[in-house]
Amino acid sequence: MKSKPPSKASTPAPIPILTIREQKVMLDSDLAAIYGVTTGRFNEAVKRNATRFPKDFSFVLTSAEYTTVRSQFAILKRGRGQHRKYLPRVFTEHGALMAASVLNSERAVAMSVYVIRAFVEMRETLTADDAILKRLAEIDRNLIVHGSALQDIYRQLLPLLTPPADTPRRQIGFSPA
Repeated sequence: MKSKPPSKASTPAPIPILTIREQKVMLDSDLAAIYGVTTGRFNEAVKRNATRFPKDFSFVLTSAEYTTVRSQFAILKRGRGQHRKYLPRVFTEHGALMAASVLNSERAVAMSVYVIRAFVEMRETLTADDAILKRLAEIDRNLIVHGSALQDIYRQLLPLLTPPADTPRRQIGFSPA
């Protein structure tokens, strides 16, 4: 039986994708919310299938990284039971997809497509930004070359643009001397 993609009404809020250790990752709590399970249940499934999550798929944040993420995004909510006992685990694009296969629920399968599309969209945005930056650098180089060429032309035309100095002319007519 095929699972249908999530409808507009069931599409979750935008996925916060962070850059940690020069990798684009998602927090375990965000993935758990997307897949419709608790963070504890999600992490239990990951621990049971630890061989499916090598270091380039998933890793646990250090205390310093967690402090930075926490201060930037205010990931802790107020209220009872909202504080984390352990440092969070983060997942790369491949780790997020593997997590969906570990959970093996209909919602996990449907949301894995959504998660992968979010990573793909981010990659396309970054690629487009790189292309724009390369083009701007090329235009900048061209402007420098053209600017110096225009300055040379201006210097050569400047004598032609200034009118010649008036030379004294001989007066026509009678002058009483």
